[in-house]
Amino acid sequence: MLVVDTLTRRPRVSLWLLRAVLTVHLLLVLAQPVLAGLFLTGDVDAIGVHGAVGIGIASFEVVVIAVAACYVFGGHGRVWILPVTVLLPVAAGNQIHAGFTRELALHIPLGVAIVTTAVLLAVWVWTPSAGRPR
Repeated sequence: MLVVDTLTRRPRVSLWLLRAVLTVHLLLVLAQPVLAGLFLTGDVDAIGVHGAVGIGIASFEVVVIAVAACYVFGGHGRVWILPVTVLLPVAAGNQIHAGFTRELALHIPLGVAIVTTAVLLAVWVWTPSAGRPR
């Protein structure tokens, strides 16, 4: 006989919101190396857009934290996602500072780490594991 546990709470709305914000976050983050590349190939206006998008990413990450908190506390989602999302604006703040002060020895590897993290988060949030309750 198949028994269905109807009391198990699973993230549903909070998971879909997390999927949406992490996908948008990924698209914003992936725009950054493209804009940097445009600047390096001679489009001097691209560096201004690069800086503005970086500041926008840091601002948007506050929304990511709020949605991750809803996913963890309201939807009984995976707990590890919350500290990771809290570290995103910390990394973005350091990235913005390193970019505006032209500290490329920090700016480039930190950018690679941010892009890698954004890709891994966006991939994970679309896997079945993200929908399982803790």
